[in-house]
Amino acid sequence: MDNLRYIRNTMESAGSFTAVPGVGGMVMGATACLAAFAAHFSRSPKAWLGIWAFELALAIAIGLAFSARKAIRNGSSLVSKPFRRFVLAMVPAVFSGALLTAVLYRSGQHPLIPAVWLLLYGVSVSSGGAFSVRAVPLMGSCFLAIGSVAALAPSTWGDALMALGFGGLHLVFGFVIAKDFGG
Repeated sequence: MDNLRYIRNTMESAGSFTAVPGVGGMVMGATACLAAFAAHFSRSPKAWLGIWAFELALAIAIGLAFSARKAIRNGSSLVSKPFRRFVLAMVPAVFSGALLTAVLYRSGQHPLIPAVWLLLYGVSVSSGGAFSVRAVPLMGSCFLAIGSVAALAPSTWGDALMALGFGGLHLVFGFVIAKDFGG
């Protein structure tokens, strides 16, 4: 039994996180498109940030729920070593995004927030994707490209680029992951 446990732990440590939810990604993309639409018509930076904060919480809930569903369906654990590596690789960029959001918002530079979010989410997904299926780091690179455009484009493009990134990329890559790697 000890040998089997050792083999199982070794295989788990070497594996990749495969419970990335394709369908969940598509649902996150759809809600992000709705959030971008609502945020575009918000009346203040505070309302805009509130809409996106709600979308963040919703996306996390969707991602975890669909990841758990996929892991259970595949007979694997959501709290496996590959999952922990995936999450831990994403955390520094997400933390940096939260901190920079507070700084930019407080200093009145909120038009820069979409670029920061798209860029750091791209870094986060690319880093986490090193422990996942190939489509994930590619999606991260696409976020970096859209974030680069957002950094250089007029601030009035922010909501459209957020819709393209958080909405469009999640829809497209969610479909690819669902098709090629299951739900």
